[in-house]
Amino acid sequence: MKMASPRTITIVALSFALGLFFVFMGTIKLTPRLSKDAYSEMKRAYKSYAKALPGLKKIGISSVLLRKIIGSLEVGCGMVLTLVPGKPKDVANFLLLLVMLAVLFFHQLVGDPLKRYAHALVFGILLTCRLLIARQSDERPERDESREEPHINEQEKNKVKQS
Repeated sequence: MKMASPRTITIVALSFALGLFFVFMGTIKLTPRLSKDAYSEMKRAYKSYAKALPGLKKIGISSVLLRKIIGSLEVGCGMVLTLVPGKPKDVANFLLLLVMLAVLFFHQLVGDPLKRYAHALVFGILLTCRLLIARQSDERPERDESREEPHINEQEKNKVKQS
């Protein structure tokens, strides 16, 4: 039986852990069932983000809609990271990375202290690492051993010819 490579194990572990985290965080944004306090805090935070971005209101995006859009993206992409195999994970990873950048922007915009958005930094870094590791094998050319052997044989032939 062939063992999974360390790269594969890392991607699977990161995908599963990040997926569960985002399903959890997205659910907190969407419903008070998991934690009434956390849900209330999310409502308050998104009200401050919407106030800091008056352009959102002009295009019809309220604080409630913004919170629901981001929460839904987190739940959906988290489920893909956790359950769906293949390339859709990379798409979900990229979308979540964009969400984390937006969240970092929101926190900076309202002047939140680092402790309020440190989690977004950490999970943004983890998403970046997961995406880089996942893309690494796709970009690495396969070693063509047949190309290397003639080179070695040429050197050996030259040694034989010289003696």
